[in-house]
Amino acid sequence: MSTILVTGADLAPQALALLGDHEIVYAGRTPTEQSLVALCRAHDPVAIIVRYGKVGAAVMDAAPALKVISKHGSGTDTIDKAAARARGIEVVAAVGANAAAVAEQALALLLACAKSVVDLNARMHGGHWDKATHKSLELGGRTLGLVGLGAIGLRFARMADALGMRVLGFDPFARNLPDCVQSVDLETIWREADAVSLHCPLTADNQALLDAATLARCKRGVIVVNTARGGLIDEAALLTAVRSGQVMAAGLDSFAVEPMAAGHPFQHEPHFVLSPHIGGVTSDAYVNMGVGAAQNLLQVLARAGAAAH
Repeated sequence: MSTILVTGADLAPQALALLGDHEIVYAGRTPTEQSLVALCRAHDPVAIIVRYGKVGAAVMDAAPALKVISKHGSGTDTIDKAAARARGIEVVAAVGANAAAVAEQALALLLACAKSVVDLNARMHGGHWDKATHKSLELGGRTLGLVGLGAIGLRFARMADALGMRVLGFDPFARNLPDCVQSVDLETIWREADAVSLHCPLTADNQALLDAATLARCKRGVIVVNTARGGLIDEAALLTAVRSGQVMAAGLDSFAVEPMAAGHPFQHEPHFVLSPHIGGVTSDAYVNMGVGAAQNLLQVLARAGAAAH
């Protein structure tokens, strides 16, 4: 019986049912490269399902039978794709499996920023009644700029359209966009958007896409939302922009280093709404991502088996 390594502590029962012909080995919630190398040496898996941690060349070299690395989700930046390609190992992702969950998180963060949900809640619990002094921001009629128009970005676009927002989107790879999204370049998004939301994968080209220069080109009082990857934002530049009022508020679900270290400058900072990269973590998405990851790897193994005969 061949082995599948899961870089996590569990997998949805629906996914396990699909993988019944294989032995499943779990690496636990915080796998290190060393622990993954050791598990690969011990079990020589034919497939790895990536939930937590990174899978690089050392892990691949410890598993000579490895045919496929399947991401439990859509972002494959924790997998060394060049190393996989060089070794003839396929990398697949469960694209769209968590789209609804992440788009809803982006909407929640946008609304929390626009309506001061977190601040007002804290004030109310402290016995204050700020009705005479507080004004919220109305999103209807304002412009949302989306960077990335994959399954998540497009789902969020439809939500924003339902709120009466004008939606601008930048994605060089997107085709057949719905009528509610106007395709524009990045400069137009920086110039015209009242809120900017990131929905693109992290690549070498877009590292620190939102930095001091781009934030300065945005409208004063812009809202920034990031449910994608923390590396898309220069965190020091964002902190400065929020403190100066150039950015009204930031709603963030992902960070340059995760988990966020104690004493991170965003902590205890007003106008930051933070969540621990849980946009895609719902009971429904957990099942969808597990099933997607399992189906994807089984397809690759079936192709490899057919080619071998």
